[in-house]
Order: sequence, then structure tokens, then C-alpha cells
Amino acid sequence: MSSDTLTSTEYIKHHLQNLAWGQHPDGTWGFAHTAAEAKEMGFMAIHVDTMFWSISLGLLFLYFFRKVAKNAQSGVPGGLQNFVEMIVEFVDTSVRGSFSAKNDLVAPLALTVFVWIFLMNFMDLIPVDWIPGLAAASGIHFMKVVPSTDPNATFGMALSVFALMLFYSIKIKGIGGFTGELTLQPFQSKNALVQAIFIPINFLLEFVSLIAKPVSLSLRLFGNMYAGEMIFILIALMFSGGLAMGVFGGLLQLGWAIFHILIVTLQAFIFMTLTIVYMDMAHSEH
Repeated sequence: MSSDTLTSTEYIKHHLQNLAWGQHPDGTWGFAHTAAEAKEMGFMAIHVDTMFWSISLGLLFLYFFRKVAKNAQSGVPGGLQNFVEMIVEFVDTSVRGSFSAKNDLVAPLALTVFVWIFLMNFMDLIPVDWIPGLAAASGIHFMKVVPSTDPNATFGMALSVFALMLFYSIKIKGIGGFTGELTLQPFQSKNALVQAIFIPINFLLEFVSLIAKPVSLSLRLFGNMYAGEMIFILIALMFSGGLAMGVFGGLLQLGWAIFHILIVTLQAFIFMTLTIVYMDMAHSEH
């Protein structure tokens, strides 16, 4: 949708609004046609665009990596195989450097997290009006194409990692060992009475630290990608300000896109690295 037909505020709000599907106040189900309707649907509304793009990019990742795996050859690799092998080797090196235990799930998990988040972040480099414009021409009111700018997606991934962390913490250390980690450190005493006093203090500190992991993991990715998307939207507004502003906006867009490639990759790498570190913590006994 062009900024020529909207005010600046309406243009920004339109590009930041997800395509929501849920129950209307009258009891019927369907898509929200305005931001107010989406708000009325409440927490249980589904962001269809986030679901569509994240699942599509996940399937794209699986298709190409499976294709390379099936056609892999021991001789001189082709371009696609060489590219995939570079990514796998990079992730494998990261896992070996940060994960000290043995778990065959961690490396595939790290690879999936890195590539999937990179692909979702990379959608931010597509000009902001292209896909929403095609969607509007097809009668679709809203279309956000960067799933990682939706906190529902980032929290979903972070909570999945957190669930695995809790699972392996209990599996490796047992209920008693995991409970001991939350209640018997950092403050300790040989005096039983003093130690009993320390238990609620330790639990409060460790519980806050535990909950902070998925919160920081999700908000870090969401915040950086949301800010990047906002800058692209603000630059796009300049194209409706005349020839001079349009040329200046084009230069800004090019410069920000080049810089944003680093952000796109770095945020995927940070999420992957923290996932490996959290899994290592789950396997380590204090």
C-alpha cells in the first residue's frame, strides 16, 4: 500500500499491523479489517501472516537442506552443497566451543534456530511496500512479512528453548538436583538455621534469573528486528516527498540495508549461541 493514499501515521500503523484471525465481538469468526477489530479479538487471535511466513520459510529451509543431503557427493561439491556445508561446519564449531556435554539434539537444534531465524530476519530486506502492496491488491488488508518483528513468534521460539532447558535440567539432575540449584545457591551456610533462611532468598534470585532467560532471548530478537523494520518504514515515507527526498531516501535505504545484513545475521547468531549456552547449563551440575 502506497504512502500516497495514507497519512504518515496511518502508513506506519498499517505496516506494523498483523493480519489477525479470530472471534469478533458478535461471536463470528474471521479476519480483522482494522486495528480496532484485531484488538477486540484479544489474546487468542492468530497472526496469520506471521504463521504463514514463518512456516513457509521453515519448509524452504527443510527443502533445500534435504535436497543437498540427498544429492551430496564426496567429490568436488556444487555451489549449493558447498554453501550448506559451510553453514553446518560453522554451527558445529559453535556447538563444540560452547556445549561441553553429549546430546545429539543440540547441533540440529542450533542449526535449525540459526537458519530459520536468519531467513525470517532476511525478509526485512525486502522493500516494505512490495508484498503488502500485492496483498492489498488481492483484498488482504494487512501483511507483515518479517515474523521476527512479532513478539508472538520470538516468545514462541524462546519458550520452546526454555522448555527444552527445563526438561534436560530435570532429566540430567533429577527433581532434587534441579530444586537444589534454585534454592541452595548462591548463599550457603553450614548452619542449618541460616541455610533455611537463605533458601527463599536463593530461590527468589535464581527464579528471576531463570525466567529472565526466555524473556531476554525473545525481546532481544524482537526489539532489534522491530527497530530495523521501523527505520525501513520511515525511509519509505521519504519517497512520497518529491524527487530530492526520494533520491535521498533511496541512498539511506541502500545504506541501511547493507548495514542491516549484519544485524540480520548477528541476531540469528546470538539466538543460536544463547540456545547452546542454555542447553549446556541444563546439562552442567553445580
